[in-house]
Amino acid sequence: MIFDYILNAIALGMTFLYGSTGEIITEKAGHLNLGIPGVMCVGAAGGCAALHYMIVGGVTNGVLLVVIGILAAFLAAALMGLIFSFLAVTLHANQNVTGLAMTTFGVGLMKYIMFGLKEGTSIPYLKALDAFRFPFSSSNSALKYCGVMVFLAIIIALVVSFVLFKTRVGLHLRAVGENPATADAAGINVTLYKYVATCVGCGIAGLGGLCYIMDYSGSREGYLSIEALGWLAVALVIFALWRPHISILGSVIFGALFIAGSFIPTLLPFKILQTMAAAPLLKMLPYVVTIIVLIVTSIRDKKENYPPAGLGLNYYREER
Repeated sequence: MIFDYILNAIALGMTFLYGSTGEIITEKAGHLNLGIPGVMCVGAAGGCAALHYMIVGGVTNGVLLVVIGILAAFLAAALMGLIFSFLAVTLHANQNVTGLAMTTFGVGLMKYIMFGLKEGTSIPYLKALDAFRFPFSSSNSALKYCGVMVFLAIIIALVVSFVLFKTRVGLHLRAVGENPATADAAGINVTLYKYVATCVGCGIAGLGGLCYIMDYSGSREGYLSIEALGWLAVALVIFALWRPHISILGSVIFGALFIAGSFIPTLLPFKILQTMAAAPLLKMLPYVVTIIVLIVTSIRDKKENYPPAGLGLNYYREER
């Protein structure tokens, strides 16, 4: 039971990892994108729609299904990032309002798309489950949830962390997020960095939605939970102190805390935790832990524990 609990936490945590890694890239460019839940929803819808039409069209190659599904999810979510960038960078719209509007739009669009992805009583895109859950698709334990996209999430987080903190591109991106006027004066193309970082970040976040459906949930109703998971991915960014490599551990912790309501009552003898009323309370644990981390980091008062100085602020080049 405990082994299954850990495996479930890891598998579910990768949904958070995709979302938080994408949001970290976006925030390092100075954009506070509260549209991540909507972006993850659109990514899930885009990937599932691609899988639907491929399977209906007779495509059965597992590798092709996984690759095209992932690319479709990335591109659909990146398009959301492009819309956000146009509104926030080019039109200087309020980032908070823009993000919330994109969440509303993304959730609605996903429900519209996903509702139509069925053939009679069958759900074609779910036929790709074995391909996405490779190499453990035949397992009878929770190990079957640790498929291709679980490993991909960890690889992406490590690569993003390396790029952000060990390369010139990462240095420029962090400079744009800290002080875009200074970065602009140094010859860095602020607009380009903001656009690319936001689109790539949203593309990565969108993979989280597909991961949840095709690796963890494996059900048609799974898409209804993505919005809530998206908000936890945003919280994970704060928990991980804007460091993708820390997000790997944080995502597993968040995954364990999120499913605690389902597993802890069966593991502990306390009657108060064995009631149905306790489950929703236990699902609050990730948010409580995030608040504790915020308090601790604020007390320590170290600059590296704070978000980029230019986060959420629109840059007006003519005021430089």
